[in-house]
Amino acid sequence: MFDIIKAIILGIVEGVTEFLPISSTGHLVLVDQFIKLEQSSQFIDMFNVVIQLGAIMAVVVIYFHKLNPWSPQKNTLEKKNTWTLWKKVIIAVLPSAIIGLPLNDWMDEHLMNWFVVSMALIVYGVLFILIENRNRNIEPKYADLNTLSYKTAIAIGLFQILSLVPGTSRSGSTILGGITIGTSRYVATEFSFFLAIPTMFGASLLKLYKFFKHGGSLAGLPGLVLAVGVIVSFVVAYISIRFLLNYVKKNDFKAFGWYRIILGIIVIGYFALVH
Repeated sequence: MFDIIKAIILGIVEGVTEFLPISSTGHLVLVDQFIKLEQSSQFIDMFNVVIQLGAIMAVVVIYFHKLNPWSPQKNTLEKKNTWTLWKKVIIAVLPSAIIGLPLNDWMDEHLMNWFVVSMALIVYGVLFILIENRNRNIEPKYADLNTLSYKTAIAIGLFQILSLVPGTSRSGSTILGGITIGTSRYVATEFSFFLAIPTMFGASLLKLYKFFKHGGSLAGLPGLVLAVGVIVSFVVAYISIRFLLNYVKKNDFKAFGWYRIILGIIVIGYFALVH
């Protein structure tokens, strides 16, 4: 029963932080110090990644029409633009997949720690503030997803490589990258959502494969804990995405930058006292 309650809390944390540029990993690392699932370390490692499937499904539900190239409500041009958007998403995902897959185990072993996470939180928090200040009076080159070039999509994909470092935030790196190379905040945010679909589905499948390969099982309580976490993250992520889309229409990302810096300092302070 306690693990179900913990899964609900972790699902809430994941749902809130997956798409806001504040690092879901950074929050889960901190929350893990106070809320530990009574499961194997192998299960917890898998859970912290696969729980993101719920958040990704929230994107699919919200953008189902926009991302569906077979929608009968679309004309020929709209269907063509949808296929083009998917092509841009796929090529943007390739850089992080090519680099991330071979390094996955090494990064989990050497970079998944509180110091790396806290430094990433602070560094990218500062970058958000600096870049937003720089762009204050600059008109974006790309204010519509349909005008986003393949070259720009690949560039945003290259920025996603940075998110392989825990604490960076996948949405944070891609949104920051998009803004840096000239997209509007709204375009950068939406494209970041779409990049999450193949990226996180791939990461989740990889974790599940490793989990089962090493004898893991989802029979009984472990399966229920995972299901609860995924469902809760879906519901909360749905709300978070709606919030962020409305937020970026009128606001910049500096508030998230300050939040990251404060959280990074809290993580450092906590672990410094504990250790």
